[in-house]
Formats: sequence, C-alpha cells, structure tokens
Amino acid sequence: MDFASSRRSTLGVEWELALVDPDSGEIVPRAKELLTAIDDKRFDKEFLAGMIELITGVHRTTDEAIDELRGMRDTAVAAAERLGLAIVGTGTHPTSRWREQEQADDDRYRRVVQKAGDWGRRLIIFGVHNHVGVEDRDKVVPLLRSMLDRLPLILALSASSPFWQGLDTGFASHRTMLFQQLPTGGLPPMLVDWQEYERTLADMLRAGVIDELGELRWDVRPSPAIGTLEVRIADGAPSIDDLAAVTALSHCLIEEASRALDAGEPQHHLPYWLVRENKWRAARDGLDATVIIDEQGMLQSARDALGDAVERLAPIAADLGATRSLEAVTRVLERGGSAALQRAAFGRGGHAAVLAELIEALKA
Repeated sequence: MDFASSRRSTLGVEWELALVDPDSGEIVPRAKELLTAIDDKRFDKEFLAGMIELITGVHRTTDEAIDELRGMRDTAVAAAERLGLAIVGTGTHPTSRWREQEQADDDRYRRVVQKAGDWGRRLIIFGVHNHVGVEDRDKVVPLLRSMLDRLPLILALSASSPFWQGLDTGFASHRTMLFQQLPTGGLPPMLVDWQEYERTLADMLRAGVIDELGELRWDVRPSPAIGTLEVRIADGAPSIDDLAAVTALSHCLIEEASRALDAGEPQHHLPYWLVRENKWRAARDGLDATVIIDEQGMLQSARDALGDAVERLAPIAADLGATRSLEAVTRVLERGGSAALQRAAFGRGGHAAVLAELIEALKA
C-alpha cells in the first residue's frame, strides 16, 4: 500500500459541530441549507443532517491551524444566526433523541447503519480529529503504538459528553462508550510494523469486515492517502480554547514520539489490557481520572500527567508553533473540563442551562 508523501508534523484538523434550535437547543436537520449559505469547501456535511464539519487546510504550525478554525467558526456562527440557528460543540448532544435524527444523504453513512443497525443510528456524537504528517511510512505504525499509551490524556482533556438523551451517564465521555460499539471503532490492534498493518487490512477486506479503508474508525489510525497519522479519540470541542488544547497536545505528543524514534530510544509500551483500562478510566472520569503509568501499577492523576506533559512538551511546542495553543491545556485544567462544567450548569438550571452555555461557549 502506498503512503502519500507528507511533510513531517504538518497539521490538519477536523471539527464536528451540531446545528441546534437556539430556543429549544435540540438538533435540527438543516446542515444542507447552512452549507449552501456558507458555500466554502472547507465546510462539509457529516453523519447527521444536523451536523457539519470544519476542515482546515494543511498547516505547519498548530497556532495557524487554530487561527483558521477561529475564522471558520465565526463564518459558521454568523451564517447560522442569519438562518435562525445556533451551533454547539460537544461529544454527545445532551438531550436530542437518536431515533428522531435524520441522517445525511451519503452512501458511506448508510453503510454504517446497514452494518451496525441501532448502534449505528445511536451515533449522535461529535469529535475532533487531528491529522499529523509523517515523513516516512515505516514510522507510522511505531508512532501509532506510541500514541496508544498517550490516548487517555487526550481523552481526559477533551471529555465533553456526560449527558445522553437527557440523562447523566456517569461518564465524562459517553461518546467513547457509544463509538467503540462499532466493530471497526475503538482501539486498533497492537500492530508491529507497516507490513502487519497491510496484512490486517487485506484480511479485513477479504473477510468483508470493511469495504474500504475509511470504514476503519480506530481511535488513532494511519491515513495513507494523505500521509498522516490521525488521532480521533477526542470528544467534540465546545470552544476554541478546548479545540486549541486538544490539538496542541496531540500535535506535540506525536512529534515527541517521532523524535524518540529518530534518536533510537528504546520503545517501552504498556500492554493492551492496560491501554484499555486507561481508556476506560479517562472516559469515565475525565480530568478526575487516575491513570496507570506502568506495568507495576504505578498511578498518577490525569491532571498531574497533563501538567507534566505541558512542561515537558514546551520546547517541542516552540518548534511546532504550538506555544499559544498548548497554553490552553493549563486553562482547561484550571477551570475544569467540559464534562464538569456541563454538570455544574445542569445543577444551576437543568438542560436549558447546559445548552445555553454550550451555545455561548462556541462563540467565545
């Protein structure tokens, strides 16, 4: 399989957002109308007819990518308001019913429902996907393996989906629990090298597990057509600050792992059971999670691990033009993650308060 030529650690970002009625806060299936009004190829449809995706160009720095998304956000919000709509970014919509949603007119999405049935229909979920350029095909799978150990930090930082159909799920990221029900969703297998990745794909295609490469919806996956490693585990970002934090963290962690490979540093990885456990803990508790950091069972709070990462990654952030965006991680830690903020809003005024604050957060 070919792997496209890509400049190292270039960055592209995809940000999924929900269109809602500004009064009720419920999802409305008017994405086609909004996209027509915007008329910009960087804005695209997604799985639901009440959902859009903002897709950046290729950037050499994190801060440039976030600046582009800020401008795109402004365009989308202004166009939505002219149409009597509002926009929210969150891992799951807090109250909208999945059985009432209209799906986008796209064969890819119809196949999801045909294969996954009600588990596919339940996906009223929204995420942030970060594509980071990899210059050498042989580095892709080792980088993927390294990122599996780091995914819980990205998930804990981004967790923004405590509510589902009006109920508190007990999870900070219920989106994670929903998405991994798809047979090709969730954690990827523990691959060794590119050749094993190719064999795995060939076996999946032959067995009818997937019909095309895009149906592999792993939490982190190679994107051979554009030469990137794509980190997909993050919940939807309620604000530009949340978006900057998770994007800078993902960008810098991949570059850190790439430098370790270049330096020939020994690669010690957590076993699969531990990667799964850490993902579960991050999904359940968000920033309040305690993660396992080695096979001996040593523990560290997600907050402390993220604080350590910000300090350790500062030189890399300077090289990647990510310093301003990485500072957003500290702000998220100080104010609390979105899951906690949504629960606090619910305590003040129920779901009406949650949705009102999400609408305002998207504009901030």
